[in-house]
Amino acid sequence: MSSRALAVYDGSGIDGGLYTRVNGWAQSAPHWLDDLIKVWSALGLGLFAVFMLYAWWRARGADSVVMARVLASPVIVVVAYAVNSVFKGMVEEVRPCAQIPGSVSLETCPGTGDWSFPSNHSVIAFAAAIALWFVGRRLGVVATVFAVLMAASRVWVGVHYPHDVAVGAAVGILVALVLAPLAGRCGPLVDRMRSSALRPLLGPGAAPVAAAGYASYGARQH
Repeated sequence: MSSRALAVYDGSGIDGGLYTRVNGWAQSAPHWLDDLIKVWSALGLGLFAVFMLYAWWRARGADSVVMARVLASPVIVVVAYAVNSVFKGMVEEVRPCAQIPGSVSLETCPGTGDWSFPSNHSVIAFAAAIALWFVGRRLGVVATVFAVLMAASRVWVGVHYPHDVAVGAAVGILVALVLAPLAGRCGPLVDRMRSSALRPLLGPGAAPVAAAGYASYGARQH
């Protein structure tokens, strides 16, 4: 272990039994279900980018506070990922598929140096979902459901312990809860941007009559 790393190499002592149980379910599940979860686990993060694009499109007709939060959402995800990378470097935890005898991963088990704790997929999914909560509650609920499914899939495919995805989710949530409210303070900046050549991208904003949906939600949060 390097001098900068914490002494957490073998995470099986935390919840290895639960991981083994889930891994057993995956091994005995129908192939179509495993294939579906494998594809979702590998490609599902792209759905959160789609959610952000949808939020941007809707926010073109919302007030500037909401648009500021939409524009900040990918930045929040990047910051959460960077914070998580620090934890990964501190806690060099071996992947369960490489640590626990008899475990089977549905995707290639990452090698040494690609540490298990915390889960990057979970961090990204939950940071995006919570950031979108500050844009619109309905979209936030939908995104959170898919974030839970993403985190669960990482255990199912065999590349993470349950605590990896739980802590990853916590990191994403905490970063988003700190940064998303701050992003709303950039509403005046968005107002100025809407008066510039960026207006076609940012939209005209809310109409004089109170806009429904995102606009009203953003106003309550401001």
